[in-house]
Amino acid sequence: MRGAKPVSEAEFEKLVGELDESISGSDEEESSEEEGGEGEGKDSTLSALLKRQAKIADASGAEEVLAQRKRKRGAGKPPLLWFTSDGLPADVNLGVYRAILSEAEQEDEAGLVETVRRKQLAPVTPAAKKVEEQEEEGGVRLPSTPEIGPHYFLCMIGGGHFAAMIVALAPKMGKKHTGVDERQATVVAHKTFHRYTTRRKQGGSQSASDAAKGAAHSAGSSLRRYNEAALTSEVRALLSEWKDMIDTADLLFIRATGSTNRRTLYGPYDGQVLRQNDPRIRGFPFSTRRATQAELMRSFVELTRVKVSRIDEAALAAAAEAAAAHKATPARTSTPSKPAKSQKPSPEEEEALLHTSQIQALVRRSKAPALVSYIQSNGLSPNFRFHPLDTEKNYHAPTPLHLAAHMNAPAVVLALLTKTKADPAVTNLEGKTPFELAGDRATRDAFRIARYELGDAAFDWSAAHVPAGVSRAEVEKVASAEKKEEAAKEAERRKAETERLRREEEQREAERREKRIGKGKSLGVGLTEKTAGEKREEEARGLTPEVRMRLERERRARAAEERIRRMQGGS
Repeated sequence: MRGAKPVSEAEFEKLVGELDESISGSDEEESSEEEGGEGEGKDSTLSALLKRQAKIADASGAEEVLAQRKRKRGAGKPPLLWFTSDGLPADVNLGVYRAILSEAEQEDEAGLVETVRRKQLAPVTPAAKKVEEQEEEGGVRLPSTPEIGPHYFLCMIGGGHFAAMIVALAPKMGKKHTGVDERQATVVAHKTFHRYTTRRKQGGSQSASDAAKGAAHSAGSSLRRYNEAALTSEVRALLSEWKDMIDTADLLFIRATGSTNRRTLYGPYDGQVLRQNDPRIRGFPFSTRRATQAELMRSFVELTRVKVSRIDEAALAAAAEAAAAHKATPARTSTPSKPAKSQKPSPEEEEALLHTSQIQALVRRSKAPALVSYIQSNGLSPNFRFHPLDTEKNYHAPTPLHLAAHMNAPAVVLALLTKTKADPAVTNLEGKTPFELAGDRATRDAFRIARYELGDAAFDWSAAHVPAGVSRAEVEKVASAEKKEEAAKEAERRKAETERLRREEEQREAERREKRIGKGKSLGVGLTEKTAGEKREEEARGLTPEVRMRLERERRARAAEERIRRMQGGS
């Protein structure tokens, strides 16, 4: 009955006895049962026993289903944790990197949402008065740990490049160039080092080459060994200086490839700051480039920014069924015969492949006039779809306008919009328009210039997510102002650098003079007076070759005038 196993009479009596012990009821229910017939009492006892067995079976079945679901999840842990929200469409998922959570927080699946909500800190307003007081005391000191609040330590080392950064998790409020408020990361401290330690065109550190082939005795190898030792000492000195902030950091994100780089960070050495068994240490769960301050900031933004993904369950199910059918087909038709040759593409497919390769090459080389001429001479649509669409690059950028925006080619974007009338509202397979793929300001301005010149009625600019149009003059005016500001900053930096070099040279000159004549032994001014050649070298120090030549011409002209004056006075 109901799929239950048969039992003997003795086992049945035992089950009924256990059931009697577990059943409790009122005196009225017991008396009513006694008034009933004998068959009715047996039926009620049997039905109660079957109900109890059914409940036990349901509970064990639920446990099996739960265990099966856990098994389907797989042994590996994906880098992203995905969440859904009632305030968003059903196909929208929000992703957070697993690396920003501690081991205990990852194990507590029921409290993951609350943990993520707790990590979203409110922006802080910087205290300007405190900074002024610190500057008046002489120099800007590193803030103490209570002032920083929760913070991360990020570090990358490799190929002679080292970059480290302390970033506070609480953002600060700033303003864009348009005056709109935006959240900005608060960098507490940052430092980068670079030393020539890698052999050119061969790769690998000098220490690794020495260990594999024996020590070389060239000038380059000696320089690389010295730079490796200097980089190690600089990195360890910086870690010691930041020890208090590193010890209080919530997480430590470190990328150190190679045994030499890991030994630089993890030692062992006296006063070691980082340890490999520290549970706070994380790797970057995505690809990273050369160790620079900009790369660290990009990695921090990537780690702390929520990912948005749209997943169509019906499409996924259809794709899974197609993959299963495709996988099952070769199993049924597999024979020891020769492997089937790849199907030859049709003439239409060959033509589409040819157009795809030509157009993509012109876009990547930013050949805007040639691209427009090619599209018009071949009678192609400005919204030509690349072939085949199932490849990764064509999936992301399926049209010439998508590819030009993705490659940050503003001239090509403007030519496609204004001359070939490419539709900016066409989306790729991810649902993104070309404007959303633009990676720099110049490319986005090209879309806005096209909207200004073509007019709002030319395309559905709202669907293309293109902001209000601007004229070329406005864009050039803003770009010119930015260039002037950058030039002023560069001039100020060069001036400060020249002043620093001058002070250092004066200090070295004083040290050389002290070493030459001794300290406190000068009896007359003549002993410390500089020669004419030394004066000329000091005046020309830090100048460009052009300025130095002009200065030399002026000096010679003055000398010639002085000789002529003397000759006229003698006569």
